[in-house]
Amino acid sequence: MTYLVAIILGFVQGATEFIPISSSGHLILVRDLLGENNSSGLAFDAVLQLSTSFAVLVYFWKDIVNLFKTFISYVMGSSVVGEENRTLFLSLFFGTLPAIFFGLVLESKMETIFRDSYLVAISLILGSLLIYYSQHVAKMDKNLNIKNGALIGFFQILALIPGVSRSGATISGGLILGLNKSDAVKFSFLLSFPILFGSGFKKLFDVRESLAGEFGLSLLLGSVVAFIVGFFAVGFLVKYLRNNNFNLFIWYRIALASLIILLV
Repeated sequence: MTYLVAIILGFVQGATEFIPISSSGHLILVRDLLGENNSSGLAFDAVLQLSTSFAVLVYFWKDIVNLFKTFISYVMGSSVVGEENRTLFLSLFFGTLPAIFFGLVLESKMETIFRDSYLVAISLILGSLLIYYSQHVAKMDKNLNIKNGALIGFFQILALIPGVSRSGATISGGLILGLNKSDAVKFSFLLSFPILFGSGFKKLFDVRESLAGEFGLSLLLGSVVAFIVGFFAVGFLVKYLRNNNFNLFIWYRIALASLIILLV
């Protein structure tokens, strides 16, 4: 893998992981265009996932520090835990469980079955319909609770299908369940951290013997680019959705899917 390809893939991962247009779908398409579907891809993608998870960690560091304090309080048996922090912590905990269970069982199969560009295009369209539906039925009149957090976790399972989008699925889930847009977006990002970090670390451990020599420098370049671009992508989406809807992303997904279908 050349350094330029590593930088391109890092940029694609960082730019598309958090914006609801599907990072996995874009990586499959870009790899096909660049002819980079080789055995090193899994190791590289694992490092990119870890890098983008750290982008969430840095952007939401205050919230994550509070969540860590809440966790320590539970471990120590302290009763001094704010209700808001308690609800957020337990919502994230139960929201993460479905993705862990189904991810361990289905992730490798999903990545194999849906590696075809045509199927990515279909997933892009179906994901667009979910996002469109969510913003048109959203009542935005409920606060986050543990039950809703767990249910949003089941929406995250859809992200196992390349082309759907993790953020698109979880934000849509939050809106369908009645959360306001800002809460749905924030919860989506916080929910992504343990999954991106855990999944990336597991994949990295599985292919640890591949991390050597010149490939290691390519990994470093790609991961730095993914982290920087991912950090700004998080900030962009948070600010953009304060005053805008999802139509820009819906139309982009449909346009990309149409282009893929025409060219495949």
